[in-house]
Amino acid sequence: MELINAILSTLISFIEHVITTMGPCGISLLMAIESCNIPLPSEAVLPFAGYIVSKGEMNLHVAAFASAIGCVLGSIPSYYLGYFGGRKFVEKYGKYFLVSKKDLEEADKWVEKYGDWAFFLCRMLPVVRTFISLPAGILRAKKRIFFTLTFLGSLVWSYALVYVGLKMGQNLEAFKHIWHKFDIAIVLIFGTLGVVYIYKHFKHLKDS
Repeated sequence: MELINAILSTLISFIEHVITTMGPCGISLLMAIESCNIPLPSEAVLPFAGYIVSKGEMNLHVAAFASAIGCVLGSIPSYYLGYFGGRKFVEKYGKYFLVSKKDLEEADKWVEKYGDWAFFLCRMLPVVRTFISLPAGILRAKKRIFFTLTFLGSLVWSYALVYVGLKMGQNLEAFKHIWHKFDIAIVLIFGTLGVVYIYKHFKHLKDS
């Protein structure tokens, strides 16, 4: 419990420091990190950006567009890694980039079902959105289409989460009361979900 609380506090402090220090550029940086297959959840980054918006220190549209731009920038190295490395390379070394064979198979199913629009849809889904760039590179998706759909899908996702943070900021006192009352339960729920995700993800990496 204390360990989970400490990890969450450290993560939130890091996000807060980057955004308050760098502004929109900080949002772009954090979202680029997430898109490079590094587990820095946008679900934690963007609501805080929305909170900054609620204080009048940033514009809603600027925050959302900065986030979408960061997603595109972070997708570039992952895309080209898949593009030049190919499937065999990613299947062999993908675990070092936190991408398992099962992740690739899941991405294949999305692309097979929805075609290029999979890149748009996957950018609005938790977890999947972080590793979709590698399969796109492997499949040699057309760059202009891939990066355009990545931007648009990320923009929708960004607006949604920034808006959540905005509404939370506007009703901060009410949320403070709820969080104070249920803070232990909230930490346990998010901590458990995080541990389950990490366990399953790394189990897939080990099996791949």
